Amino acid sequence: MRFDIFTLFPEMFRGPLDESIIKRAREAGLVEIHLHNIRDYATDKHKMTDDTPYGGGGGMVMKAEPIFRAVEAVLGLPEVRADAPLETPPCPIILLTPQGRPFTQAVAQELAQHERVALICGRYEGFDERVRRYLATDELTIGPYVLSGGELPAMVVVDAVTRLLPGALGDPTGAQTDSYAMGLLEHPHYTRPAEFRGWGIPDVLTSGHHARVAEWRRQEALLRTLVRRPELLTPETLTDDDRRLLALLKERLETVLAEQ
Repeated sequence: MRFDIFTLFPEMFRGPLDESIIKRAREAGLVEIHLHNIRDYATDKHKMTDDTPYGGGGGMVMKAEPIFRAVEAVLGLPEVRADAPLETPPCPIILLTPQGRPFTQAVAQELAQHERVALICGRYEGFDERVRRYLATDELTIGPYVLSGGELPAMVVVDAVTRLLPGALGDPTGAQTDSYAMGLLEHPHYTRPAEFRGWGIPDVLTSGHHARVAEWRRQEALLRTLVRRPELLTPETLTDDDRRLLALLKERLETVLAEQ
């Protein structure tokens, strides 16, 4: 899979994309990450990539011309114009912007099906609207807050998608059992030592009974999701056994709360 990232600050990506899982995935040839400086595609003497907004107001707006030129050159597109619109983009062309749809695990899985994804990092007051309307095919945000630019969200997208690629994780099933991947928050984890400063671990985890361990993990995942993120408990994520177990867990939880 290939990511093309368009940004004014390519050096911001050097550390996060050169470590850990992404580094190993790149070395294994599972993913390619190409950074493109939008400023290199500006044509004026000062390499301007932003300007004041029409109609007045504070802040600066990212110019359409260098972004269009950068994406066209890298993706091999003919010049996109009003009389020659972009009809069949070769891959998703995504703006990282607070106005986008929320980036979720489902969106990460959706993007992991593509061989190539282009990410355009916003800055300042955002993009000239013509970038949004006539070049981009999608818009994403990683949360209901404002960052200085789209670079950090782009890193989040790359990380979340890369770990879904077959072979990227040491555990082949790791991506499928993460929180959100299975529709629930993940169950608690424990490792050695079994006793630490007077705290032990649940006996079931050392029982050697795999079915009981699996049942305990599912129950704990349901309980944790019920307490912390109940909106995730949708019909699509629950089996009939889950529903029966949830009814019992809710009774337990109501009893505990009533006793406090």
